[in-house]
Amino acid sequence: MDEPFPDWLVPMAATLTQQRFAAEGWLFERKLDGIRLLAFKRGADVRLLSRNALPQQLPAVAAAVAALPHDQLILDGELTWHRAASGYHVFDVLWCDGRVTDRPLDDRRAILQRLPLQPPLHRVDALPDDQPWERACREGWEGVIAKRRDAPYEHRRSRHWLKMKCELQHDFVIGGFTDPQGSRVGLGALLVGYFEAGDFVFAGKVGTGFDSAMLRDLRARLDAREIPASPFTRAVGLPRLRAHWVRPELVVRLAFIEWTGHDKLRHSRLLELDVNRPARDVTRTTP
Repeated sequence: MDEPFPDWLVPMAATLTQQRFAAEGWLFERKLDGIRLLAFKRGADVRLLSRNALPQQLPAVAAAVAALPHDQLILDGELTWHRAASGYHVFDVLWCDGRVTDRPLDDRRAILQRLPLQPPLHRVDALPDDQPWERACREGWEGVIAKRRDAPYEHRRSRHWLKMKCELQHDFVIGGFTDPQGSRVGLGALLVGYFEAGDFVFAGKVGTGFDSAMLRDLRARLDAREIPASPFTRAVGLPRLRAHWVRPELVVRLAFIEWTGHDKLRHSRLLELDVNRPARDVTRTTP
């Protein structure tokens, strides 16, 4: 018996990753900056729903979906309003006269390729670049999505779709660190900041980007600079337990996704230790 046409399907979500890779069996798409939109077409009736199943009134998009040559369709994509790329950007097909979510991504993309999309509908193509995340940052995109070509469509957040956001890079000064937990050696996380108008401002912590040798080397350098009290003069959110404080002398370069609304680092990772840069030269320069 044929499965009845659904009123709603939970959209698949990508998992944020700090990995950067290109591998056989994966494809990459531009991460668009808009709102997630699912289009449900049943005969002449078209419903447009956000990721939270809220109805969206978009007459031009609805008319273009209604004109497609299938009685039943469910499309997944992103609605954008950019001057050069406005419209509904379709990147997946969930239903085409029957459920297709159990098919591999390559099969679903083949279905999408055959659909005669007309503006304001646009097809999201795979990127041909060897390092698409570099192109994304160079051209000012939000990032890229890596997708497993052989994976089905899952109605949840999945590691078959990986979100690689463009990263900011900035130098910070180490003002402290936390103890390692479990099997980790050396230290848990670095507590970092920058100088501003005579203050040493706490910017957050970083606990990734280290190997065991780096952790041990940093711990030795920091033990030699340990002091009894926090050097931060403007600080919100400092850890209260298992924290050690050091003279703010060592500079590290970090990558991170963005500054939070509370002026803290989001998803930071260590890139390198810069022993030659004077710590007092480190001020906040990114927005």
